[in-house]
Amino acid sequence: MAKPEQVPVGGWDQYSIKAELHRQGMTLAELAKSKGKAPGSFSHVWKRPTKVAEEAIAQFLKTPKRELFPDRYPKRTARILSSKHENYRASQKSSSSPDREAA
Repeated sequence: MAKPEQVPVGGWDQYSIKAELHRQGMTLAELAKSKGKAPGSFSHVWKRPTKVAEEAIAQFLKTPKRELFPDRYPKRTARILSSKHENYRASQKSSSSPDREAA
């Protein structure tokens, strides 16, 4: 579990992360087993975000997650809507007066 000596040219990608794991004598299946997960559970980390797998890989390589998976971090939690939606109310019923003639 040593920190890689240098960052690959062009940054980390799936193949360089896998190669570094193998250089250090680890596979994704063994890493999953060490975290108490099924051996194949880390295999989909390349297609979709998996917090446990990303954290395990980052800890093993002693490299921050944001360096290994730059397109996924930092995670955005706040969303800003366009100003054109600014005047819409949460409920359209709250601003309307009751229709007593229809009843």
